[in-house]
Amino acid sequence: MKTTKKIILTGMACCFYVSGLFAGGLLTNTNQSVHFLRNPARDASTEIDAVYTNPAGLANLSEEGWHFSLNNQSAFQTRTITSTFDAFKMNGGSATKSFKGEATAPFIPSLFGAYKKDKWVFSGGFAIVGGGGSLKFKEGLPSFEAKAAQLPVLANQMLSGVGGSVTQYSMKQSLEGTSITYGTQLGATYTISDMFSGFVGVRASFVSNGYEGYLRNIQINPNLPVMPALGLNGSMVPASEFINKMGVAGQLTPTQVGAYLKEVADKEVDVKQSGWGIAPILGLNFSYEKLNVGVKYEFATKIEVENDTKDGKDAGMDAFKNGVKTPYDTPALFTIGAQYDIIPDVTVSAGYHHFFDSDAKMAGDKQKQINGGINEFLFGAEWRINKMFLISAGAQFAKTGVTDAYQSDLSYSLDSNSFGLGGAVNVTEKIRVNLAYFWTNYKDWTRKSENYNGLPLSGTDVFARTNKAFGIGVDFRF
Repeated sequence: MKTTKKIILTGMACCFYVSGLFAGGLLTNTNQSVHFLRNPARDASTEIDAVYTNPAGLANLSEEGWHFSLNNQSAFQTRTITSTFDAFKMNGGSATKSFKGEATAPFIPSLFGAYKKDKWVFSGGFAIVGGGGSLKFKEGLPSFEAKAAQLPVLANQMLSGVGGSVTQYSMKQSLEGTSITYGTQLGATYTISDMFSGFVGVRASFVSNGYEGYLRNIQINPNLPVMPALGLNGSMVPASEFINKMGVAGQLTPTQVGAYLKEVADKEVDVKQSGWGIAPILGLNFSYEKLNVGVKYEFATKIEVENDTKDGKDAGMDAFKNGVKTPYDTPALFTIGAQYDIIPDVTVSAGYHHFFDSDAKMAGDKQKQINGGINEFLFGAEWRINKMFLISAGAQFAKTGVTDAYQSDLSYSLDSNSFGLGGAVNVTEKIRVNLAYFWTNYKDWTRKSENYNGLPLSGTDVFARTNKAFGIGVDFRF
């Protein structure tokens, strides 16, 4: 069993990203208001949601004075990893197992405000700019189980010379990750001319992550009839008991026994991470008759998160030791969009987003496994039925830039098609209520490996995801 050393729970050393509850990049949320949910192509907006989507366009707010938007979104996500690994047969009889994670975030608020006076607009906002909830895999992840699944193989290697065998294993595992990045934005928009306006601003991002998980009660069923005194008769016993008895039988040295017991012992993780960073934002808006075009560039936010680990709950992994710092940059983002009034009451819009993910420092230098970054293409339309009601709808098509090497059960990115629809009701001349529903269809990613999770055997993972969100918000001005 020499090769058992360092195989248990090594998967926990990776970062577990709870991203994707919103639309956007690997670590970035772009749907910051209900306006986006009912029409994702908001990059040329000239309404109050432009505080985030097109801050230079705030120069075109309808009236001087104060403008506000208060929003809440409820998001629900599932992630399913279907794994095929021959060693899984020894735990349930099938080489294919499904590991499902669920995330629920019923309260995801955002608040935007702007004050317009003459040629100036001063604006600010608060939103969840990354992550947004907790994702729990109640039965753990395949990368964890794959390592425990090797114990029967390794035990059989040791027992082959004495006429024994192991045919089963069992374990209990769970992992829950929480990831939230709070963003506070401030800036100023200036009207340069009748056609152009510009924006300069800054966003401070505050990261709060948490990881809780365990791997417990690893058992195997050694059958050693030639040594009946050991009581290893094919019944399930703790792996630690088997190792101790192998030491008594002289099959392991005391040093080996100590090392192997450490590896099969219960492992637990309870880590909090926090960090923050600041990045500038620039914007430019162009208006001409029925056409409006908005451009925005958000610089990368350099962030390091630091571990706050409960005593003894780092799973023996260096990455989870107390005080360890890990890079967690938010990548730079470029957006451009246009909207056009094809008739007085109907507006069509389109947009493009590029996330510079490969330039953002990530844990384990995972940014080196990304070819450029995510690209998004957005389209939408809005029909103002009358002075009281409007309806809108749109779509977003995202092409991930990650490579096969990037994908893991702890963090993966998929191509997707998203659709949103909804409407708004002008309750009064200065108060509007927005309602919307937004859902995403993801394309499965299949990854085959000849060294499955670092083990000398082949295996396959199929990564899948679902996502939906509901939103309600109110815009008001005075």
